[in-house]
Amino acid sequence: MSFMSTLRKIEKANRRAIRAAEKRQRELAKQRKEMAKLADLEQARFEVDEYENRIDLIKSVHKECSKVWDWKSIKSSSPPHMPEKTDKHEQLAKSKLASYKPGLLDKIFNRSEAQVKKLENNIEIAKKADQKEHEEQLKQHKEEYKEWEDTVNVAEKILTGNSEAYLYVLKKLAPFSDISELGSSLSFKIRNQQLMEIDLSVHSDTVIPQEVKSLTQVGKLSTKKMPKSLYYELYQDYVCGCVLRVAREIFAILPLEKVIINALGETLNKSTGHIEEKIILSVLIPRNTIDSLNFDSIDCSDAMSNFIYNMKFKKTQGFEVVEKLEVN
Repeated sequence: MSFMSTLRKIEKANRRAIRAAEKRQRELAKQRKEMAKLADLEQARFEVDEYENRIDLIKSVHKECSKVWDWKSIKSSSPPHMPEKTDKHEQLAKSKLASYKPGLLDKIFNRSEAQVKKLENNIEIAKKADQKEHEEQLKQHKEEYKEWEDTVNVAEKILTGNSEAYLYVLKKLAPFSDISELGSSLSFKIRNQQLMEIDLSVHSDTVIPQEVKSLTQVGKLSTKKMPKSLYYELYQDYVCGCVLRVAREIFAILPLEKVIINALGETLNKSTGHIEEKIILSVLIPRNTIDSLNFDSIDCSDAMSNFIYNMKFKKTQGFEVVEKLEVN
């Protein structure tokens, strides 16, 4: 074969290799586009899921509640039992010594006496293990007793209507943490042994989304400005839902009979042009009424009709400032 024919074969082989590489490059480029498209779809789904979850939180904040605290039972509860010292490790070591029988190798190498001494020494080690275990149990009992004693003392104060105990328990149990995460804050005032007044600050700008997110038929993200009517509807549901949630938590934790809850929201002062925090809902909630509601089915805004309340709300304008309820 001549040099030129060999060269032409090499060139053809190189061209085939180049064409294969170019083909592979086009395939990889196509795969990259498809992966980018999938990533966009996943991102769109994630944003819509996040948005829908936010809406669900806003509408369901009233459905959760802490466990009910029975302070009478806590006050009359028995202290933790004093642990009894046991000798289980010692008895096990003695059992091994009593059942020891020299084996053939122990007899051949005269190890029987050494094995017996080792087993006897293990008894002393076991005694120390029993003592150490008992000391640890006593330490744990001391901690448990102190916790029980403190809890009983708190229960006694709660049952006598001690306002400091009320506030202490609310701070320790922190039942409103998820409301705080959504952007609301609370302050408490003890009016008397049976009545507490609570100021609840709700921040619509950090709670209610400004946009509506959804997926198009082809799976792309659609973002639109939220209609005012929907925004105010969600805001009203959230405010009323938080009020109900706060009342439920208070009654679950404290032996109060009534709460006054003042919801404060940001409103425009038309005389100054400034945004101010004012009362937009003031409601008196008795324990027996809140206990009668089915929280899985109620509409929070409509549920206000079960109570004495001040609220002015328009679907296209939202809340108006109202007076605080005064209860003697």
